[in-house]
Amino acid sequence: MEKEKKKSLIDRVWDLFASVKFAVVIFSIIALTSMVGTILEQGAEPEKNIKVLTKMFGESAAPELYTVFEKLGFMNMYHSWWFVSLLLLFSANLIICSLDRLPRIWKIVKEPIRPLEPERLEKMSIKRSLKIKTKFSDTKDFIGDSLKRIGFKASEASLDNGVQLYSEKGNYTRLGVYVTHFSILIILAGAIIGLFFGFNAYLPLQEGETSSVAYQGRDKKIPLGFEIHCDNFEVSFYGQSDMPKEYKSWLTVIKNGKEVLHKTIVVNDPLTYDGITFYQSSFGTLSGNGIVILKTVSKDGRTSDVNTRIGDTFTVPGTSVHGRITNFSPALAFDQSGRPFTYDENLKNPGIYVEFSGLPSGAYSGWILKRYPKTWDLPDGSRIEFLDYWGVEYTGMQVRKDPGVLIVYLGCIMMAVGLYVTFFMSHRKVWVHVAEEKGGQKVIVGASANKNRAAFERKIEKFIGVISSSQKGGK
Repeated sequence: MEKEKKKSLIDRVWDLFASVKFAVVIFSIIALTSMVGTILEQGAEPEKNIKVLTKMFGESAAPELYTVFEKLGFMNMYHSWWFVSLLLLFSANLIICSLDRLPRIWKIVKEPIRPLEPERLEKMSIKRSLKIKTKFSDTKDFIGDSLKRIGFKASEASLDNGVQLYSEKGNYTRLGVYVTHFSILIILAGAIIGLFFGFNAYLPLQEGETSSVAYQGRDKKIPLGFEIHCDNFEVSFYGQSDMPKEYKSWLTVIKNGKEVLHKTIVVNDPLTYDGITFYQSSFGTLSGNGIVILKTVSKDGRTSDVNTRIGDTFTVPGTSVHGRITNFSPALAFDQSGRPFTYDENLKNPGIYVEFSGLPSGAYSGWILKRYPKTWDLPDGSRIEFLDYWGVEYTGMQVRKDPGVLIVYLGCIMMAVGLYVTFFMSHRKVWVHVAEEKGGQKVIVGASANKNRAAFERKIEKFIGVISSSQKGGK
């Protein structure tokens, strides 16, 4: 108690930050706040998070809770001063904990192994003894060779009551926990660099459009330093269902007026340029008169690519057949009476209604559906393939820049190494005392390991087995 009273303020602060309990408290607070930050979408429109809170706490409490969370900074918590402060406190705690315990561990690491009296070997956690009837010099040499076989290069010391071979291995593995601690600091440093020098934004880009900015929230524009152009966007579906199977964006990066990169992105296969990554995340359809892309095939096999618009007329090559697109539906279906209707605003089942003239059988009209090739055939044997309705869909992309990501990867590699050393490697010591007795020699083996004692004990058993089997062979 008197020592505690005599401690200075600096000593008390040091002891606080060197406490494992303090680390548990800080880590628990970080974990709890991160759970809230995961449930509430960061930087999202208020309506999205109010809907989430409504599902969890009810419609009456949701707006008030949203206001409270917003004032506390939970809508952009990873950039908030208090969350960064928690990370810095945790880092300081980790550093001081490590420094506080390092001198004792370093002393153990650097302290050379020394011979021990046989009485101490008998009290060790791993101990074995046996008698050998071979010559003393032969026994000593054989034991030295046997230690080499299990990975120990032995030193030798002469004692009053015999000779002792001793060795250690893996003394530096005691520092594995410090490699792990340092890796955590590296990861936290990379994360903080990413928070303050990177960004996470969104970019809805319509087919045929170019943008030099991404968007954070409603109003904040993030300059990219180059332009990104959407050449095309396409969705494929599972069979005849409306469940998206894959959606792709054909993108072009333009720098100083020159096209420098072309890439097709899909989910989990983004485009990265100049440290900025574009992830495929969503899609949608805008209103407007897009370009209908067709491929016409006459009955004698002549083909032609047609780009037209709703209301325009096109011709089947080599024929007098003309078609005029009079109607369009992004998602066409038919009711029980056979009447067409649109069931969705997105291009789930696009169809064009075409009126044809010049056919030998007379006038003909009907719906041509992009996903149903059976609707492409005309009565005279010609074929109108509906390939795309271009210029009305947009690709929604998450745009991220994280200059700290390589530092985080480095920290993760270091952590893997540190954890492997900490949990799967150990500081192992072994002593073998050989003393002459009547009719032979007495061999006492003592060993210790700071971790994985069972595995090391099996290795010692193997070592004892080699010595015992050689004794039998000698007989």
